[in-house]
Amino acid sequence: MAEFKIPGITVYRLALYARTLEKLLEEGRDLISSEELARECGVNSAQLRKDLSYFGQFGVRGVGYSIPGLLKHIRRILGTEREWFMVLMGAGHLGQALLNYEFLPKRGFKFVAAFDVDEEKIGRVINDVYIYHVNQLSWVLREHPAEIGVIATPASAAQEVADLLIENKIKGILNFAPVRIKHPPNVVVENSDLTILFDKLAFYLKRLD
Repeated sequence: MAEFKIPGITVYRLALYARTLEKLLEEGRDLISSEELARECGVNSAQLRKDLSYFGQFGVRGVGYSIPGLLKHIRRILGTEREWFMVLMGAGHLGQALLNYEFLPKRGFKFVAAFDVDEEKIGRVINDVYIYHVNQLSWVLREHPAEIGVIATPASAAQEVADLLIENKIKGILNFAPVRIKHPPNVVVENSDLTILFDKLAFYLKRLD
């Protein structure tokens, strides 16, 4: 099955399976059944097997899955077996938190540069990442190629920043701004509006009263 037909929720669960397998590997485990892995991930075993079946056959009946082997396969499917280089657009509080988030480089996602328009931020170095003026984006990307742009700007600047990234051949964008950005079909955009998550949390909390 072509990758573009894989449901987005399946990709999300693959990442969840990978996190769980990493934890089990750190605990010294070598094998796991589909039932136990599904339970650890909060899904049912039929769903887990269906998700994996999109990409082939894994595991041995009556034995289970090799944890290192399955993790290697899932990383290859997700594309996280390699390093991805990123630029950060917006070095405010959220942007700086992302630069200091040690989990990202451990998973192969590395910031090569950050950009802002605030003169007080330009020239600073956060966690070995230099903050440039946004006008230097094209030059920096020639010197330090990247595949992913991360937008952590105010909503009012998000579309302009996205357009700039796209003009500079960035093909993947993670958008933290609370606004949907327009983009061509050959650019992949993931929106992560934290305010929506808080709204969702409030919805469920209200029903606990």
